[in-house]
Amino acid sequence: MSHAPSDPRDGSPAAASHDGSHDGSHDGPPVTAADVDAAAAVLAGTVPVTPLEDGVRLSRVHGCRVVLKREDLQPVRSYKSRGGYHFLARLTPEERERGVVCASAGNHAQGVAFACAALGVSARIYLPRTTPRQKRVRVAELGGEHVTVVVEGDSFDDAALAAARHAEATHRVLVPPFDHPATVAGQGTVVREAVAQLGALPDVVVVPVGGGGLLAGTVAWLGGQPGGSAVRVVGVEPAGAASLTAALAAGHPVELPEVDPFVDGAAVKRVGEVTFALVAASGAEVVAVPEGQVCTEMLDLYQSDGIIAEPAGALATASLSLLAPAPGATVLCVLSGGNNDVSRYAEIVERSLVHTGLKHYFLVDFPQEPGALRAFLDDVLGPDDDITLFEYVKRNNRETGPALVGVELSDAADLEPLLERMTASPSRIERLPADSPLTRYLT
Repeated sequence: MSHAPSDPRDGSPAAASHDGSHDGSHDGPPVTAADVDAAAAVLAGTVPVTPLEDGVRLSRVHGCRVVLKREDLQPVRSYKSRGGYHFLARLTPEERERGVVCASAGNHAQGVAFACAALGVSARIYLPRTTPRQKRVRVAELGGEHVTVVVEGDSFDDAALAAARHAEATHRVLVPPFDHPATVAGQGTVVREAVAQLGALPDVVVVPVGGGGLLAGTVAWLGGQPGGSAVRVVGVEPAGAASLTAALAAGHPVELPEVDPFVDGAAVKRVGEVTFALVAASGAEVVAVPEGQVCTEMLDLYQSDGIIAEPAGALATASLSLLAPAPGATVLCVLSGGNNDVSRYAEIVERSLVHTGLKHYFLVDFPQEPGALRAFLDDVLGPDDDITLFEYVKRNNRETGPALVGVELSDAADLEPLLERMTASPSRIERLPADSPLTRYLT
């Protein structure tokens, strides 16, 4: 397989121009295993090697050997420093002097800030308003005097548009979060490094997917290894932002009309052109995981394993119940990030309870008479059921008054008996489905 001649600036293959368009020098794919190897040489001594750990709980639950690549332990708490540093290291002195601009949901921004501080390059970084405060603070801390943070728009795509306009107006170099061969090659070093630590190719590799940079780098590197084609590669995206699934169905990248921003590190409306080309040609599997399942896995990682994972960081391990790995298989999961804001845990717990069937919401039309609420508590609720929310919505008339009631169960199997008692109750009770707009607002 042919590839571009070496770039004299840093010895890595010159796969593309800095604006993200392929320069035509490759006869084959835009990124190869050789490109990932060259990126690893650039990162050596600057981006730390992260641990590879056995996931004891996950191995026991799923009946296979699960190993975790702990990219949450990077200085920027995610793998994004790899692609960001590799891209910036390739800039000419003139480009470094002009500075760079980027957009990010948070982790790419931290990777760029880290690289700018290391290389002495100034950056203007655009973040959407949905970026957790913890990530905003970390971007400023990592970049120091080299970085200016701008909060713009309600989604990553809004921030990306603002960043592109600024780059065009100022001639700063735009640093793509995923859709560039240099970025993809940098991200591909994650699995390259993990396989070296493991000492052999695993049976399964599972990585999270947002724009597709990590998955694209993974398949590019594995595709150049003896036996690499036999490795089962799975990309995992959040169900509320399944942009790669949509692209594969359409045969090309498409823009989702809306995304659920909860998994902020992977909430991308449209995957990249470069990343899509690599993934589509590889035959990698792609699965979508409900956000509630991600929350449950985040809590398990925290409570059982002592790992603080952000939502995107838990995507890979949250998917294992859907993948059903063969007994005894070695499954490499990339735990991609740990930039989670502690203030989000109330929402994480709530989403997990709803997903696991332990939390339910009802509209209860109480008769406006003495003892109605006491009768509901005594005759409808079970001994281990708990009311977590009670709020009168409005009063339609003097006879009845509807209330929004949240009930938490100790066991999901207690729901059917609860519903039977509700049917027998004199109050009119409506169960709100999990996908109800009101339920989504509460979670």
